[in-house]
Amino acid sequence: MASDAEIARLVQRFAATRALATRAVQENPDDARALFGATMAFRITADLPAALAQLERLCRLEPMNTHFLYERGVTQEYLGRFEEAAASYAAALKAVPENYKARQALVQMRKQSVSDNEIAEMEKQFAMPDSDGWRALHLGHALAKTYEDFGDLEKSFDWLARGKAKRRKLHPYAAAHDITLAEAAMAASVSETTPHGANDPIFVTGLPRSGTTLVDRILSSHPEVTSAGEIGNFLSLLKLMSGSTTPASLDIDMLKHARGVDNAKLGKAYIDSTRPVTGAAPRFVDKAPSNYMIAPAILAALPNARIVCVRRHPLDSCLSNYKQIFPFDDRYYDYAYDLASAARRFIQFDRVITHFSNVLPGDRFMVLQYEDLVANQEARTRELLAFCGLGWDERCLNFQDNAASVSTPSARQVRSAMNASAVGRWAKYGALLDPARRVLEQNSVTLN
Repeated sequence: MASDAEIARLVQRFAATRALATRAVQENPDDARALFGATMAFRITADLPAALAQLERLCRLEPMNTHFLYERGVTQEYLGRFEEAAASYAAALKAVPENYKARQALVQMRKQSVSDNEIAEMEKQFAMPDSDGWRALHLGHALAKTYEDFGDLEKSFDWLARGKAKRRKLHPYAAAHDITLAEAAMAASVSETTPHGANDPIFVTGLPRSGTTLVDRILSSHPEVTSAGEIGNFLSLLKLMSGSTTPASLDIDMLKHARGVDNAKLGKAYIDSTRPVTGAAPRFVDKAPSNYMIAPAILAALPNARIVCVRRHPLDSCLSNYKQIFPFDDRYYDYAYDLASAARRFIQFDRVITHFSNVLPGDRFMVLQYEDLVANQEARTRELLAFCGLGWDERCLNFQDNAASVSTPSARQVRSAMNASAVGRWAKYGALLDPARRVLEQNSVTLN
């Protein structure tokens, strides 16, 4: 089991990281390496204004550094400064035309046309050496976005497949592992030690690209709620305190060992670990996609917490994950390189949340259907706030006015009012989604 000193270091990591970053900036104001390290530290700990301030300084020190210009664009995009972000990406490309991340980001932000596009340049760069598959992945996605803007869906999907081929070969999806992990999650038992009584956290979870950021924005538009973002603190502490020594944070070994955790200690450590981000806010949202797998452990340690699991139409969920770049060498995201694999991940997700809906307290674990929220915004928002123990506030209907940063791929979408543009997207793709459709139908997943 973890020592008190190990737990304390993890609890204090956000505060310690920010303090270290602040000191680095003060002591090394003209050292690009130190400033970039501080930038990433600020970004990891959700202080995006501080991160942007250092990136602005870095770009003054090295105005043609394509890496700094690109990261400035990413941070500006998270802060909702989209025109500035586009200018930063363009500057990164001017400095180094082979910056495939900046090129893909710029294509993603701008509508492509037959008369104005970068197809020739992207195809040329796509053919360059690419040992890890990242170049092909980004350029394949950019070419797919370009052809989708043209209305050529078949060519778009062809480029997606070509772009993902090397990553898929290097990181094949392990469907059998996912099944075993889901079964372990559903079978997991936790200790019955006294829990922590805090009701501060609202855990928003679900598959990526399912509407979790939207729900986070709705809740954090309430005056009593702030968003901690995707911090992953509970899982990190659970792993440490379980005594599991396997490499992955979320695996069968950890789930087996979690039954011996001191729940009161875990709950307190988690709440304390969030304070550098959440401050004195009465309630906060913790939005980590994989937390649905450890819902029983969360409620064992924090029985007054709420868990909102967002579910999206199966085909829209598969499509949006397949079309997304997850910039991590993490086994959790290997499913996104193949449509059939995305469907298999959805099936295991659905199994787990259906099981938890049946066995966990209904006033603590809630499945929220994305399409229902869009179609019945006020009614579902009222139900969501009531479930979370929050009073009604009209600002939750106008979440697009929330000025807080958004460090997810949904940064643009959630700054617009509720609309149905993302509902039923799967329908226009027809047979192109058959690899996912076949897997879902074979497993009796309702697609109506």
